[in-house]
Amino acid sequence: MPLTDKLHQNLLEKKILGSLYGQAIGDAMGMPSELWTKSKVTSYFGWIDDFLPGPEENIAANEFKAGEFTDDTSQCVALMDAIIEADGQIQPALVAKHLIAWAHRINAFEKNILGPTSKSALNSITQGIPFEKIEANGVTNGSAMRIAPVGCLLATNNKEDFAEGVRLSCLPTHKSDIAIAGASVIAWAISRAIEGISWQKIKDEIIPLANDIQRQNESTFSPLLGRRIRYALYVVESQHDKIAALTDLYELVGSGMDIIESVPTAIALVELAETNPMKCAELAANLGGDTDTIGAMATAICGAIHGIDAFENIHIQLINTANNIDFAPYAQALAAYRIAHTN
Repeated sequence: MPLTDKLHQNLLEKKILGSLYGQAIGDAMGMPSELWTKSKVTSYFGWIDDFLPGPEENIAANEFKAGEFTDDTSQCVALMDAIIEADGQIQPALVAKHLIAWAHRINAFEKNILGPTSKSALNSITQGIPFEKIEANGVTNGSAMRIAPVGCLLATNNKEDFAEGVRLSCLPTHKSDIAIAGASVIAWAISRAIEGISWQKIKDEIIPLANDIQRQNESTFSPLLGRRIRYALYVVESQHDKIAALTDLYELVGSGMDIIESVPTAIALVELAETNPMKCAELAANLGGDTDTIGAMATAICGAIHGIDAFENIHIQLINTANNIDFAPYAQALAAYRIAHTN
């Protein structure tokens, strides 16, 4: 491999690795406060600024130890495994196969770990119903929470191919217009960050992108995602106090599991954190609501912007040890596939 090509691949790997560890770190730091109200998060924790185990009182998190990520990143890993099995392609049947294998491996159906849309769709597939025939028209964020590998895999030079790749990754569980649009926003932001595009420009691009993709796949009566993203950005840009801005996001935009709340809030947190990955994960953890998912999406974008060097080795090692994982081989594979796709 020529030196220039090797340098290019190394840079890609660093950016991709930053996004993957950003995903895992945002998820793991947000895990202890997952699905608690903002006031309960504040009264119980005060302020979360480190990795903590899931409290016994939190039924959504009490089986997790400090540094463990949740189903958000586990599904992200399943998606990467499907991409690697397909030699760099996105094949919905393989995505479904790997999601189901993961769910069975950890007893996700019995433990009620899966979100409502994913659980219904994957249950139907395990019962022999082809995913093509499953409605899966939910508006929750399962498609966007796992999408980071697609943003790492696909370049943005062909917008139609990019949008189709995102749609294919969503099909096994989330076919709605808002689900595909939400996943597209997160994937696009990650891919553009990997390409070295400024956050300012990315912000401007994702608003019309979200609206266009939602309109192209119209299936629900959800509000336009792009307009909600614009509003979420306005909420934080007009508030100079980060803690007050966090409260405004919670009260005005929302931090629930629906895409129309969680994706705009994730984008706003990237802005509020000034793209700093660890600050972004910290803000998400203290938000209340779907803290792990919002943290995963937002910090994956920040990680793609700054690359793996933005994270301290102690945090990388904690993620590796707590989850028995190493994202480096995944980053190498995704970088190689990305280069092959663009050649």
